Amino acid sequence: MRVALFATCVNDAVYPATAIATVKILRRLGIDVDFPAAQTCCGQPQFNTGYRRDTEPLVHRMADAFAGYDHVVTPSGSCVAMVRDNYPRIGAKAQQEGRGNALANAATSLVPRVIELTEFLVDILGVTDVGAYFPHTVTYHPSCHGLRMLGLADRPRRLLESVKGLELLDLPGAEECCGFGGTFAVKNPDVSTAMGADKVRNAHSTGAEVLCGADNSCLMHIGGMLRRQDAPQRALHLAEILASTEEEPLV
Repeated sequence: MRVALFATCVNDAVYPATAIATVKILRRLGIDVDFPAAQTCCGQPQFNTGYRRDTEPLVHRMADAFAGYDHVVTPSGSCVAMVRDNYPRIGAKAQQEGRGNALANAATSLVPRVIELTEFLVDILGVTDVGAYFPHTVTYHPSCHGLRMLGLADRPRRLLESVKGLELLDLPGAEECCGFGGTFAVKNPDVSTAMGADKVRNAHSTGAEVLCGADNSCLMHIGGMLRRQDAPQRALHLAEILASTEEEPLV
């Protein structure tokens, strides 16, 4: 099985610990992981802002960078959703415009192989206990892309429930959006802030030490609000919790 890590630009630039944690988990489970250096952004910011034609070179680049791999694993549901949902549309639109089949072929080649981390662990490897240890109280926020577009369902929770020492607390209003939404937060800052405040209030009500999620874009938004409030609660990616062990604990 040839597996590649798609780190994503957010993790590469801001949260490298999440990408490192993903590799640690997979190697612990006996998976050799490559990191193709040619990878860059999947094009989600450009596409969501309306620059479809500017996204097209990134579709080609993604397909070329990850050619030959059985699975392209990433700790980002939003990026997986971008590839699965929008790459076929981008390719089909290029065909409709009479610009050939190259984009459609690139999408067809890549899309079935891109998979979110919890899907890979639960569905492909068939594991929920990855040997993690994290003696803290945790509440889980399911990001919109993972929840609604990928249908991750209870996969993240099953992984968390199998972590030694971890106490998982239910988050009120868990399925409500945190308000980030990428460019939505830029275009609608007041609404985004109000939605984030609701999420933070609900997280506080659990009394959990950690608010966990599987998308650092959402955690950046929620975590930023927590820091501005000097809250003791911290936001942490699921991969970093799963990478923590008794021998190498995440403090």
